[in-house]
Amino acid sequence: MSVVTAGVASTADRAGGRRRVRWVASRLLGAITVFWATATFTFCVQALMPGNRAEMIINLASGTFSQPSAAQIAAVNAKYGFNDPLIVQYSHYISGLVSGDFGESYQAHRPVIDIIAEQIWPTIQLTLSALVLAWVMAIVLTLATAGRQGRVSSFVGALQVAIAVSPPYWIGTILLVIFAVKLGLFPVEGNNGLPGLVLPSLALAIPLSGFIGRIIREEFARVLEQPFVMSSRMRGMGDFGVRLRHVLRHAVLPGVTLSGWALGALFSGAAVIETVFARPGIGGLLVSATSVRDIPLVTGIIVVSAGMYIVANLIVDLAYPIIDPRLKAA
Repeated sequence: MSVVTAGVASTADRAGGRRRVRWVASRLLGAITVFWATATFTFCVQALMPGNRAEMIINLASGTFSQPSAAQIAAVNAKYGFNDPLIVQYSHYISGLVSGDFGESYQAHRPVIDIIAEQIWPTIQLTLSALVLAWVMAIVLTLATAGRQGRVSSFVGALQVAIAVSPPYWIGTILLVIFAVKLGLFPVEGNNGLPGLVLPSLALAIPLSGFIGRIIREEFARVLEQPFVMSSRMRGMGDFGVRLRHVLRHAVLPGVTLSGWALGALFSGAAVIETVFARPGIGGLLVSATSVRDIPLVTGIIVVSAGMYIVANLIVDLAYPIIDPRLKAA
């Protein structure tokens, strides 16, 4: 009988393993498809924008807005392949992305990937710091007040709603005026050090903490009513232990679902915050590239941002079974 049971268990394990492999493969295929669609969209925007791209490049290089000669235009068209059929340009564009070639900046005349690489790390620091701070604030307030009766719990719930809809640039401006200009506790202009990272991270984290807090707060209150919570209390576990060890793990899943989206939102929101705090980063780079219509640099930033967003969502999907082992059997 034990041999039969072991055989059934082994078959079930193999079937579960195949399901997990198919699930991971489907997520990877979905991520690749979304990235391809984003890259295709950016190519179409670049190719179909009004105006002569050759004239634009020549005017950016010269700093004037005169009419270039036909020879100059022909030379630029030949260099960048603008006279090739769109399908040929598209194939070169996609193959370049696959090999890590994002083209050359019209203004700087340097590879786009090199320019982005120089500026992306401060933005990654800002984004990840804001995400961690948002989760810490949301979890602390949820553990302390969710599922309780009283004015404090009601106030925290209302506060989370209020800050969730507050614009990050508005919060950033208030933080800048109070803590940098008035009190002088932090630098007015951002830098690569920790002091210059605090206020920009808070400006992005505060609204996100309200949004995540509202999501996990509702789930936290629902989980508190589950039978396993009462069983834990009956075994003598204290209220804080029950909340931290049992309820929180189940309550954070809806918030984790949003973390992939949140990273994308933070990455795009960093453009405004980096401008407010005069920080280096990909946000300021995007603003300057857009102002001079440096299309390869703009599209390169969009593609890289989309790639980071896709990777973040993929990591979140793969993290589900780790956070809640019950999902492994799904």
